[in-house]
Amino acid sequence: MGQFVLSKSAVSDLTATLTQEYEAVRTRDLSGYEVAYLFIDAVYEPLRRWGSKTGVRCVWAICGDGRKGLLSLSTANRESQESCLEVLRDVLKRGLPTPVTITTDGAVGLTKAVDAIWPKSLRIRCWLHKMQNLQQKVPPQAWPEFKALVADMRAAPTVAAAERRRQAIVSRYQRDFPEACRCLLDDAEASLNHLYVPQRHQQYVRTSNLAERAFEEERRRTKVIPQLWEEGGLVKLVFAVLIRVSERWGKKCFSEFEQQQIRSLRRRRKLAEQEVSSSDPQPDSPSRRSAASAA
Repeated sequence: MGQFVLSKSAVSDLTATLTQEYEAVRTRDLSGYEVAYLFIDAVYEPLRRWGSKTGVRCVWAICGDGRKGLLSLSTANRESQESCLEVLRDVLKRGLPTPVTITTDGAVGLTKAVDAIWPKSLRIRCWLHKMQNLQQKVPPQAWPEFKALVADMRAAPTVAAAERRRQAIVSRYQRDFPEACRCLLDDAEASLNHLYVPQRHQQYVRTSNLAERAFEEERRRTKVIPQLWEEGGLVKLVFAVLIRVSERWGKKCFSEFEQQQIRSLRRRRKLAEQEVSSSDPQPDSPSRRSAASAA
């Protein structure tokens, strides 16, 4: 009818409610979450007021019974180790149990922060990002064959078998595609850590698709807004979308046998409750590095 459905005051009331919901989620207790698999990723959006992009970093989890949920959402202008440590310390303060795996991209600051806070957990390098990096280093004509060999390596039955297949790929292509081989060997251990989890769960943990799928929902809204004005509006929009996605995904989907497999893996990794100080001023101290190496 050419009339506004909501008045300005109604819109203001709705955004105020969103702010309250965000603060409640940002500070809630996480000790009741039996987290099995953790995922950390970020999306960057331009802000018209400052003429630059701001990142929104999210922490998602799959619990031991298969429920998925959004645990943390915060802003960051860059992926430095200190900014990533701040996010991880926050979820620790709120009682988050030690996860079995943490899936991330290859950002150096983030990987160092994860290794410092959870040295006994299995850090997994996201294969979505890894394959994108590899594709950029292999000619289009040779990519299908190279991709098939890498996918076969990724799906090996054991870590030892995967390592043998990786060495075979490197030996075959070292001369023709040295950059691709270096990329394949980069963060080698983390790239195969998904093979330790139950086979049906490997497809979930080897990529950060859980976070990426949620960001797709967010981008459906932001693509019609060329640039948001300021950080507060960005946070409210991203939160409004992601928290509702989280609510839709909150169903149990792991069988009792699968839950026993996760508990067994947790015991083998000796992931008892780790008392890691959230105010540790030296996350990269020699003792921390030794612990990470031992794990």
